[in-house]
Amino acid sequence: MLKQKLKKEHLGLLFDKLKVTHGVLGPKVENGVVTLAEIDAHDIPSGYEDHQQPGGYRLIKGERPEIFSFSIGPDSFKRFLQPPLREVFAFRRAAGISITRPGAEQRPLAFIDMRPCDLSALKLYDRIFLRGPVRDPYYDSLRRDSLVFVLNCLYPNDNCFCPSMGTGPEATDGFDVALTELSDSFLLEAGTAKGETVLAGLPAGEVDDSDMREKGARIELCRKRIKKFIRAGELPGLIYRNVEHPRWAEIAERDLECGNCTQLCPTCFCNSTYDALGLSGISKKSYQVSGRRMRKWDSCFSKNFARVHGGNFRPSRRARYRQWMSHKLAYTMEQFGLPGCVGCGRCITWCPAGIDITKELEALKSAR
Repeated sequence: MLKQKLKKEHLGLLFDKLKVTHGVLGPKVENGVVTLAEIDAHDIPSGYEDHQQPGGYRLIKGERPEIFSFSIGPDSFKRFLQPPLREVFAFRRAAGISITRPGAEQRPLAFIDMRPCDLSALKLYDRIFLRGPVRDPYYDSLRRDSLVFVLNCLYPNDNCFCPSMGTGPEATDGFDVALTELSDSFLLEAGTAKGETVLAGLPAGEVDDSDMREKGARIELCRKRIKKFIRAGELPGLIYRNVEHPRWAEIAERDLECGNCTQLCPTCFCNSTYDALGLSGISKKSYQVSGRRMRKWDSCFSKNFARVHGGNFRPSRRARYRQWMSHKLAYTMEQFGLPGCVGCGRCITWCPAGIDITKELEALKSAR
């Protein structure tokens, strides 16, 4: 693995090199929140601190000396690799049926500041959309030439529990380049041949033992700052033993069914499709029909998500919340061999009711 040191004042050179061939996505502040967008190096909200709690997020300009002085916001890679709404294909029926797929994106994507928890979620997405019975052509086209620059975490938020899930705060594989912010430079570690190519030609210095010790110390300090945890070794059995636990009904009384947790979760992938027909696309004379097949994010909290011919097999709020939590912590593990929860804590921060999945798991252990 190629290891280099890049002075912080040279970070812009890495961006300049990437922008020649890729759209560079990274963190910036929009409407008081750290979001992901196409950025330059100067857009990174250096010195900002986010304070998160169940149902709460606050971003302030702090005094931390690091450039990446903040934790994750509501955005993750999935908004770009699987957009909330996209066209699958356009169709037209006249003498016959013609199908036209949308063209590929103009430039591949380079993700700067993908955190280890989100990298673990990306591995699950790759398993689902690339290694299943059918490869998703849209996801495949974007993922094939994308670059992943994972950033080892220094400052977790108060809702993180990634060590419990084995997903952070340090990334060990699955990236093109891993970045660790040191006191005066970035430690860059290439994980693939593509990553080595990107690092070639940068004004980087050699890495010595003191740099590796500083990296280890900073990551260990981050680990100690994480206060929430779950006992992942008890899963999925804990879920399966408690499908009729009264706690599900108690959660349902607080749950708003807003779907925030599913929209923000980096591993949720439920979607639905519909056909959008233009009013001018139907001709009574020639029976011509044209339109677009659209795919949009959906949520297991939606009442209609489980509606089928003959009824709804999850008619209650209790059943819908239980489905979501069971999918995260049981079903996905058995189906794909990876957890559906990566411990990012977004579902806790952005839940208007402040429901905390770590506390709900503990509550399932109590007597019925």
